Amino acid sequence: MKFTEYEPLTRDNAVLLIVDHQVGLYTGVRDIDTMQLKHNIVGLAKAAQALKIPVVVTTTTEGMWGPMIPELRDALPGTQHIERTTVNAWNDPRVVAAVKATGRKKLIITGISTDVCLAFPAISALADGYSTYAVVDASGSFTKEQSDLGVMRMVQAGVIPVGYSNVAVEILGDNTAPEASAVYGALSMPFADLLYNLNQYFSHK
Repeated sequence: MKFTEYEPLTRDNAVLLIVDHQVGLYTGVRDIDTMQLKHNIVGLAKAAQALKIPVVVTTTTEGMWGPMIPELRDALPGTQHIERTTVNAWNDPRVVAAVKATGRKKLIITGISTDVCLAFPAISALADGYSTYAVVDASGSFTKEQSDLGVMRMVQAGVIPVGYSNVAVEILGDNTAPEASAVYGALSMPFADLLYNLNQYFSHK
């Protein structure tokens, strides 16, 4: 097997695609606590903003599945979302165009459900030449089996599974970066900010 050198996620090469985090679809999520799911997706969205990562948001058939969850809407003020009807978000040319317009080739994706809203566009984008990262703990499924199968399918295709916090911290890159406090705060890791302030205090004594 041939291994290629890994190129890390950075502020300059990453884009976040958020797929179908809608009120109606959340009612069917069973593989993760919905409060934890909201915590993770909102934290990821806020961290992306702190890092100035472009964010593309899409919903599907809101007349059937309802609007975007209000917690996410409030976390992304001024961000326009694309309402589509296709099952696979990547089959809507507007979604592809929005991602392409960012000029980034590393695509971080989260969606409801893991085996459809996340897996389908992640695999499709991979086939179109993007390096795709599936944020598994900021996605949900109707059963654990569906989630497991969706992750297996993505991994077999070459999609990289990640968590909401480690993907943000990878992009941060340096704990002394100006955005560090905002990123850790967005991820609900305030202890990191406390430790940073203590270190600053003692370093100046």
